[in-house]
Amino acid sequence: MRIALTGGGTGGHLFPLIAVVKQLKNIALERGIYDLDIRFYGPKTKDEFLYAALAEENIKFEPIMSGKLRRYFSFQNPIDLIKLIIGLFQAQWKLFRFMPDIIFSKGGYGSLPIVVIGWLFKIPIIIHESDSIPGLINKISSKFAKKIAVAFPSASKYFNESKMAILGNPTRENLKEGSIDEAKRIFSLKGDKPLILILGGSQGARAINDLVMTTLEDILLRYEIILVCGEKNYKDLYNESEARLKSDQKSYFHLLPFLGENLKHAYAGANLIISRAGAGSIFEIAYLAKPSILIPLPNSAQDHQLENAYEYSKFGATIVMEQQNMTPHLFLNNIAHILNDETIIRKMSADAEKFATPQAARKIAEEVFYFGEL
Repeated sequence: MRIALTGGGTGGHLFPLIAVVKQLKNIALERGIYDLDIRFYGPKTKDEFLYAALAEENIKFEPIMSGKLRRYFSFQNPIDLIKLIIGLFQAQWKLFRFMPDIIFSKGGYGSLPIVVIGWLFKIPIIIHESDSIPGLINKISSKFAKKIAVAFPSASKYFNESKMAILGNPTRENLKEGSIDEAKRIFSLKGDKPLILILGGSQGARAINDLVMTTLEDILLRYEIILVCGEKNYKDLYNESEARLKSDQKSYFHLLPFLGENLKHAYAGANLIISRAGAGSIFEIAYLAKPSILIPLPNSAQDHQLENAYEYSKFGATIVMEQQNMTPHLFLNNIAHILNDETIIRKMSADAEKFATPQAARKIAEEVFYFGEL
């Protein structure tokens, strides 16, 4: 069976795809299918970690050029239109050579050429929307799709009900393989205070970093911190923390540019997670049943992070802090409100677990096989 995957070149697209691939392989083994050929079609990325993740699952990467579809004026628009046209020709040639039985798309501008050409070749298409408000590309792709899977129930109203299923967001199972002992070893944790894991995200680390640094000494009085600050910010923040913190405080502050494979161990050790509100982050936090504070990225496309955060908060598993309203005092109060009350910690953890969708990858993989075998 030949399966084409497509999506944007970010972890938010690729990691759910890889979670589905693992389940595709499991189902193939159960059914005695040994000719599974899976390829990913999408834009090139500078993140070598993502290429390594594809290679680890034996997924061949096929680069496809594409351009963003902006709904506003930009001098970049003509260039992106040319890229999209080139991408359509690339998709036509590459899909003709591979001729997959099924296409599974995670959306993002990099997926459009494959979806359009796949539809012209009459290849069945399944799309998945992670966010509570669908992106433009998935809205377009839904017209060509046989099946539409959504993560958040609120996204269902944007799609044809007859083709739509609420399946949750595929999450990497290996995140539960994290170890507290490994976290202590890798990050040199002291371990005698509650640990806060703070994730700025690829697009929005700056504001969160600034808030943490403003309140750093106050937080360190009662808690230990892992701050994932982004590569661009690491040097400046390191120098600032070295200059400001006393030696005993430094042992409780762990500054990292990124986490990579060690994310699962940081998750395992964390008592509280502070993060942006991308769908991938929310469903990972829920899957691991961790209390959280979410700070949605302002001006994300259609404010989808804000909607994601508030939909998740309805379950009681998180506190939402909007960036324009957050103050050092409010930030410290929210941290203390959670970590100083064991009852709240247990409730938020249980509520997160109720929201989680651990079977999402398996359900989507079953749909891929169903439509691919028709």
